[in-house]
Amino acid sequence: MAKRKKLNLKKNQNIDTIAVHGGIKPDKLTGAVMTPIYATSTYANSSPGVNLGYEYGRSQNPTREVLEDALSKLENGSKAYAFASGLSAQSAVLDLLKPGDHIIAFNDLYGGTFRLLNEVKVKSSGLVVSYIDFNTESISKHITKKTKLIWIETPTNPLLKVTDLKKIANVAKKNKILTVCDNTFATPHNQRPLEFGIDIVNHSTTKYINGHSDVIGGALIVGNNKSLQKKISFIQNSVGAVPSPFDCFLILRGIKTLGIRMKRHNENGLKIARFLKSHGKIKSVIYPGLPSHAQHKIAAKQMNGYGGMISFIHKGSLVEIKSFMKKLKIFTTAESLGGVESLIESPALMTHAYVNSSKVNIPVPENLVRISVGIENIDDLIEDLQTALK
Repeated sequence: MAKRKKLNLKKNQNIDTIAVHGGIKPDKLTGAVMTPIYATSTYANSSPGVNLGYEYGRSQNPTREVLEDALSKLENGSKAYAFASGLSAQSAVLDLLKPGDHIIAFNDLYGGTFRLLNEVKVKSSGLVVSYIDFNTESISKHITKKTKLIWIETPTNPLLKVTDLKKIANVAKKNKILTVCDNTFATPHNQRPLEFGIDIVNHSTTKYINGHSDVIGGALIVGNNKSLQKKISFIQNSVGAVPSPFDCFLILRGIKTLGIRMKRHNENGLKIARFLKSHGKIKSVIYPGLPSHAQHKIAAKQMNGYGGMISFIHKGSLVEIKSFMKKLKIFTTAESLGGVESLIESPALMTHAYVNSSKVNIPVPENLVRISVGIENIDDLIEDLQTALK
């Protein structure tokens, strides 16, 4: 596994410390250690146009500002922007483009992202998208004069493909193309794309960042690019898809335990991947932490841990797979991921049903199963899987 990098903030400050303290300062009015929930829609002016830096809740909110500062520090960025969902954050990236602009995207994407691109932005905004496998096809041959954005997931959802961030960033910069990386699966604890030259990092903060399956949120984090910061800030305020102060509070609370949660997710994920790989009813296991993973060497180079997401191909029929999932006692059959509890799903029937129905992108195998490994006792999790697989 790659040696953990030190963030360029303060000497001897580790990301685990940043998760607890990043962006957080005692409240000036009361000294409260936890950031208060500023549930206000408007702010008083001492005279017309003169205020304390806050005008209207859509534009600014103190609780949201602290969350954005914390997210920026976690990703070693310069500025972060919080949104009401991961998809609203992604939509803001696409709003940077103009009709006719070309996007190169991974051919294995979260179903919601693919739907946003294929059904909304292509039709309403006139964007053009090429879906490719970054690990087998040359990006350069797909670049045209109208290519303005390269869209990356690594690891991808649900096939957990890993791609070389530095390599893509170099190609993009050479051709003056913007890059965005969905870092939801990896989290800033395991991977920080900005450090490899990526322009924008995207998160569904619903997932690992919050970690408790009780809030919907999204975020964009950018490096030291003032022009890009200004554009995203304008879109965030103009469209208004911002999270509530209470949602910001919940995500801030979740961030404080990101370090210890991710360590357990990493440990449990690797152990369960090894267990599944040795089981007779499993045809193949897809997990970046296994040497058998096609891009394991890339993952080891740019990741500090491999996370809690595992996909595997079950040897049985869809009926048998459904039966197996119903027998589970600890794993809950549900969409989403990244919470403290373990979840299991059938991408073809659930999160990626649209991908298979669209017949535009690569179909998700019917016998593919995706699990989000939680932080429960590893022996209990393996016993649950073992019993259900019998």
